[in-house]
Amino acid sequence: MEKRFQTFAEFWPFYLGEHSEPANRWLHFTGTSLALAQIPYGLATQRFWLLLTALATGYAFAWVGHFFLEKNKPATFTYPWFSFMGDWKMWALMLAGRLESEMKKLGLKNTLS
Repeated sequence: MEKRFQTFAEFWPFYLGEHSEPANRWLHFTGTSLALAQIPYGLATQRFWLLLTALATGYAFAWVGHFFLEKNKPATFTYPWFSFMGDWKMWALMLAGRLESEMKKLGLKNTLS
């Protein structure tokens, strides 16, 4: 039986471990960045449908990375809220150039495709 994570702190190392492929992490970063850009644009132009496509954009990029690169099931299906939080934490660490050190700190392998 699979362990159920009770806190985000427990979940975070698992989440990063599911993103060992750098190309997958960059797909996540790209999708999240595009989604982030769609939100203020949709609000400013009153094209509110872009708020929905922002969500689809973020997940589409991420799921391509999981299904075709990592070949694993996205954590979103089991832990939707923790996964959403993990995506933003990973995005922020990548933006700050600190993700590699976070992975090393947690003893996680960085697979090169």
